[in-house]
Amino acid sequence: MPDIDMDFDSRYRDQMIRYCAERYGRDHVAQIVTFSQIKARAAVRDAARVLGYPYAVGDKVAKAMPPLIMGRDTPLEFCFTKNPKYEAGYSQAGELRDMVATDPVAAEVVEVAKGLEGLRRSDGIHAAAVVITKEPLTEYLPIQRKPESGQDPDDAPVVTQYEMNGVESLGLLKMDFLGLRNLDVIEDTLEMIGQTQGHDVDIDRVDLDDDATYELLQRGDTIGVFQLESTPMRSLMRSLGPTSFDDVAALVALYRPGPMEANMHNDYADRKNGRQAVSYLHPDAEDILSETYGLMIYQESMMRVAQKFAGYSLADADSLRKACGKKIREVMAKEKVKFIDGCETTGYGTDIGEEWWAIIEPFADYAFNKSHSYGYGFVAYQIAWLKAHYPVEYLAALLTSVKSSLEKAAVYLNECRIMGIDVVVPDINEARVDFHPVPDLTDSDSLGRIVFGLSAVRNVGEALVELILEEREANGPYEDFIDFIERVDYQVLNKRTIESLIKAGAFDSLGHPRKGLLQVHEVLIDRTVASRKEHDLGVATLFGDLGDEPTFDDRPTIEPVEFDKMVKLAFEKEMLGLYISDHPLLGYEAALGRRCDVTVGALEEQADGAFLRVGGVVTNLQKKWTRKGDLMAIFELEDLEGSVEVMVFPRTMNEHGHKLIDDSIVVVRGRYDKKDEIPKFICQDIEVFDSTQVSDTAPVRIQLPALAHDPRVLDELKGLLRDHPGEADVYLHLDDRQVIRLPDTFRADTSRGLVAHLRVLLGPDAVIV
Repeated sequence: MPDIDMDFDSRYRDQMIRYCAERYGRDHVAQIVTFSQIKARAAVRDAARVLGYPYAVGDKVAKAMPPLIMGRDTPLEFCFTKNPKYEAGYSQAGELRDMVATDPVAAEVVEVAKGLEGLRRSDGIHAAAVVITKEPLTEYLPIQRKPESGQDPDDAPVVTQYEMNGVESLGLLKMDFLGLRNLDVIEDTLEMIGQTQGHDVDIDRVDLDDDATYELLQRGDTIGVFQLESTPMRSLMRSLGPTSFDDVAALVALYRPGPMEANMHNDYADRKNGRQAVSYLHPDAEDILSETYGLMIYQESMMRVAQKFAGYSLADADSLRKACGKKIREVMAKEKVKFIDGCETTGYGTDIGEEWWAIIEPFADYAFNKSHSYGYGFVAYQIAWLKAHYPVEYLAALLTSVKSSLEKAAVYLNECRIMGIDVVVPDINEARVDFHPVPDLTDSDSLGRIVFGLSAVRNVGEALVELILEEREANGPYEDFIDFIERVDYQVLNKRTIESLIKAGAFDSLGHPRKGLLQVHEVLIDRTVASRKEHDLGVATLFGDLGDEPTFDDRPTIEPVEFDKMVKLAFEKEMLGLYISDHPLLGYEAALGRRCDVTVGALEEQADGAFLRVGGVVTNLQKKWTRKGDLMAIFELEDLEGSVEVMVFPRTMNEHGHKLIDDSIVVVRGRYDKKDEIPKFICQDIEVFDSTQVSDTAPVRIQLPALAHDPRVLDELKGLLRDHPGEADVYLHLDDRQVIRLPDTFRADTSRGLVAHLRVLLGPDAVIV
């Protein structure tokens, strides 16, 4: 029985399961159990713990294991013995083998861990899979109730006791009901468009030949676009230059391990744009592969090749597809013999059979079927269309969808900055519960702004936000802070809540500076609450008669004083989790980038163990003492694209620890470690970024003599400038009339001996002072 996969707005997935139970009978529908296994790294840590060793012992052995290969762990057994399936993992397990060979404790831990690896740790409910049976479930398989803590078992979901493969082996209908967050975002965006623009958009009938959408895709401006937002994917899009919906669907299928192993993603881009000739392994393949420029990128293409060249029946070709789709390499090995023999039988010969198989075999790692690619491609296109035509509404919905993930929110916040969309602090008169779009509907170049949601402010729950909004909608905007505390429900006037709103900038639009308001807000609240209660009880004051509203004549004045920029931003980040009104790096990002190898956001694309320089702001700095009494530090390094945890061990801490201050800008050189689930950066050197030099540095003027036109001398000059990156513009004086300003990538630092090196290379008069 084939699987049926269906994606839903994640908020309605439970409703779909309930519908199936009501439609087919509650004794015919169940969710499918999953069994979590002890993986290699966890087995090592567990083994060390049960053997009584300190945590550091198991952690050390676990970190010596090879990183995930295409998302798969390398079993301990195949870290020590070669296996064709785990060749890459074996080659990267040299450190582990050396450790086991030289350290008896490590050898003991690994030996015990081998016995633990693969055992089932616990059971749960599959995130998507549901089984539907013709007869009652108990006619086919055992079932159980899976109540959550404190839940009545009668209300708990019905779950199978056989896992997914067992259910499939019984020939039962398995359906995957997937909750896709991107569908939530589309729905929310459409609702926001109706509110802001006053018209409805039928996203299911979107124009598939929209120029603005294809321009966006060709530029690779697809941060936040389903399936298309990774850095390598955006690079591929710029190379491919999609011009049709077929190209979008092909992108979804191409950026997968199978086609990429055969370099099909680059070949497709080159063939589409005439950089490579379109060729076919055999002329008879043209009918099958012409729409994909001679490349086999879909499972259906593979099936048709198997039918045409190896004489497979449709059922046999589908079995081959299943073997590829399920990554069953053992079955693939048997299919190879059958396929090549089939090519010989049909008259095409074993040689072409071997060539076809060399392309088909990598599909075992993962290949999309065409319907899946076009379905996901359509969702990707819909989102790209929304981003191209309604960017403010789309990004507001996107930010709301990731509000619990600050890492992703930071990426999308930076995308707003790049697009020229202002994301502003949660304005008490404009903000709603979640991110709220305010598009510019005039003919100006501004796209508009997005207002941060009040519920995102620390110590401000949704219940309090609803009270604030209810009063605002009933009686109009708040005129000032006094008007606010006079009108809102007493529950809102919690000093901790109001302090958080002030630090987050919620009252900025009322003309109150944050520092001045923080100094007096407690007194204002105390006197307001007391006076309101007196008024409610009918008590007249010395300064006023009873009226409709209480009067306050003894309230202190809000002084016009404000925090320094960094203090203000630090409070803002404390309350919102992100820098919103400004960012310590804004204005310095280009200068900082010249000192770094990659941005924090691009780290995930780097290899494990890579030595790199990364720059950003120091946040969440924690200094700790090791068991030996040595000082170390852990902090988050944040740039405009994201953040990464940085570990500073004692030896580095002794030399560079004094440079670590919260909210300072630094460049960290070190090793990227992605062996654990949460990647880390191991610091080896710290350089404090001096922002004062960015705009105040005098330019470097170089008199270029005739001999410098020698390519060797020019190469040495380039090398010198690259070895001394800084903020000084560099000008080349070729003669009295001709002066060239070098690109920003060659800006230089003159404080570390550059001038002397230039004079040695080009002569004593080379640098014009």
